[in-house]
Amino acid sequence: MARTKVALRSVIAPLAVVILLLLLAAHGTHGRQLLAAPANLASDGISPRESDAGAVLRMWRHSAVSGDSSCEQSYGVLPCTTTVLGNLFLLLVYGYLMFLAATYMSNGSELLLEILGPGIIGGLFLPALGALPDAILILVSGLSGTKETAQQQVLIGMGLLAGSTVMLLTILWGSCVVVGKCDLSENSTAIDSQNTRKFSLFGSGISTDIQTSYAARIMIISVVPFIITQLPAIFKFSSGNRLTVLIALIVSIGLLISYCLYQVFQPWIQQRRLAYAKRKHIISGILIAAQRRALGRLLYDDGSPNKDVIEKIFHAVDEDKNGSLSHSELKALVVGIQFEMMDLTSADDAAEKVMRDFDTSNDGNIDQDEFVRGMCKWLDEAKSSVSNSQNYSKKFFDDFHARATEEHSLLQDRGDEAVESVDDANWITFKAVLLLLLGAGIAVLFADPLVDAVDNFSDATGIPSFFISFIAMPLATNSSEGVSAIIFASRKKQRTSSLTFSEIYGAVTMNNTLCLSVFLAIVYIRHLTWDFSSEVLIILIVCIVMGLVASFRRTFPLWTSFVAFLLYPLSLVLVYVLDYVFGWS
Repeated sequence: MARTKVALRSVIAPLAVVILLLLLAAHGTHGRQLLAAPANLASDGISPRESDAGAVLRMWRHSAVSGDSSCEQSYGVLPCTTTVLGNLFLLLVYGYLMFLAATYMSNGSELLLEILGPGIIGGLFLPALGALPDAILILVSGLSGTKETAQQQVLIGMGLLAGSTVMLLTILWGSCVVVGKCDLSENSTAIDSQNTRKFSLFGSGISTDIQTSYAARIMIISVVPFIITQLPAIFKFSSGNRLTVLIALIVSIGLLISYCLYQVFQPWIQQRRLAYAKRKHIISGILIAAQRRALGRLLYDDGSPNKDVIEKIFHAVDEDKNGSLSHSELKALVVGIQFEMMDLTSADDAAEKVMRDFDTSNDGNIDQDEFVRGMCKWLDEAKSSVSNSQNYSKKFFDDFHARATEEHSLLQDRGDEAVESVDDANWITFKAVLLLLLGAGIAVLFADPLVDAVDNFSDATGIPSFFISFIAMPLATNSSEGVSAIIFASRKKQRTSSLTFSEIYGAVTMNNTLCLSVFLAIVYIRHLTWDFSSEVLIILIVCIVMGLVASFRRTFPLWTSFVAFLLYPLSLVLVYVLDYVFGWS
């Protein structure tokens, strides 16, 4: 019961803050009597006659305070406004709610993966959960109101689809190269955990494995439906748009099913995620055990590591007192901790994970300096996971242990490890279902208000809704995954870099299959016009360029990150030029 209450508090507390903000925003929403006030609300301070400056000030106040037209409340209760600042506030609030929805669903799917393991459910069901918030927003954007309204708002859905894909392959991709870079050896391979060349454009970078290249090639294949939709425009067909949309929809659904089946029969992506989740339990278990053995506090009051205590732990584990820890000594430590969700048969694997993290010299043993550095890194990871903690006592480590089971993980070890038995499966299942239902409920409930806020903000500012949704909405639905990817890429190892980028390519593949299928279904069912040539073009350019580069090379020097960064503003400029200069749409 106590654990249930903790789980409920951890997921409901952020919602309470947002609901309070919405209630405050709703207070006085209908106070529009200002429009009936006398015209001369401002003067120049010189004459009673309204000056030009006073007219400008009055017009600004009219726009900023009242708006030019009344607004319609979502569900009849949520606040609405026609002002720039008001819609910006609502955009931020609803965007944060979608961020919570995406985070809850990611955490819930990760917990389900621990229970179900790689297989049919994990391959068919769980991959779709990551793209579900985007799919819900796209669905809502095309189901709004009349056909004319849907035709206008469906551009928001296209902006989200294109923005998510471009952001993942440019800003996030480049950021992971920057934070994950290591020194490149003479054969142009990144050297794990070695970063002496700092920001050398050609001397530092990241390396990935062959499976990451496979993920990039799958991503390239997933753009086929986009190409099909553009066939009438390419060959100047005067008719056939509706038929090509239907064909593209069928192909997109077929690719989605094929991709899920691929993960069922080749479940290395799921196994890697599962391996990282187990590693988090190892870290939290060892830290808690060390804290409870009365060797002293691992962290000072200011959060800095207590290296004296860490050295005492090293000497306690070093049974033969030879100044280094062997694999057998690490295994004895792991067995002594008696991890939950870990049996004796997995102790070898757990010890191997610790060895990989700590043994920077790759000599098969961990000396005292390596142990201290490794423990300090683990403590830093714990502090980043419990970022709002100011009390580094026993409760801090308990909080980290609780969050270790929830954190959305994008990567870690090679996926050849067996699924371990899970203790207290009923509790984890309850927690996973709670997070999934809560995330899906928030996404469904606030997707329509978010789309309305984007549309209203576009009307208030004169900025096309595509550009707002292209820039802002992917931050709400992908920021949680993005932060996780950057954190884990910073481990500066080939295996972590490999799964960081394979996860990025996998997320884009789901955008190009699941989200596009939803988009095409709306266009076909509601008889909307497919007129997104420039938007499709930037998706094709970014996916094909980044996919081809990742398919035929496995090492990426630092300079490649800046090429990726440049693709983002170039995509925006290209859409603007094609639509507003050449009139493509």
